Amino acid sequence: MVMVDVKKDEVVFVCTLSPAAKKVFLVGEFNGWRADAKRMVKTRDGSFRARLRLPPGRYEYQFLVDGTWLADPDAPEQVPNPFGTSNGVVTVGELACGVGCDCDGV
Repeated sequence: MVMVDVKKDEVVFVCTLSPAAKKVFLVGEFNGWRADAKRMVKTRDGSFRARLRLPPGRYEYQFLVDGTWLADPDAPEQVPNPFGTSNGVVTVGELACGVGCDCDGV
C-alpha cells in the first residue's frame, strides 16, 4: 500500500505481505534498486513502513522480504519487469494529480 501526501511530496510505503518477516527493505528506482538502501520499520499491527520524501515523478518499486523480492499487490499501478514479475508504481507530486490524488481542485 502507498499513501502520498501531495503537498509535502512524502510517500508512506506499507508492506503487509509477511507479518512474520524479520527484515523488509523498500527497493526501487528512487534508491538505485539497492537491496539494503531503505530498511522498513515493523509496526505494532505487523506491517512494515517506510516514509520517503520524493521529487515529483513516477517510480517503480518492490519489497525485499527476508531476501525474497515481492511486488506490492496494493500498489496504485503494476507494470511488468524483465524478471517475469511485476513492480509497483507510485506517482508523486504534480504528476499524481492525473491519477486521482487530492490536489485541492488543481
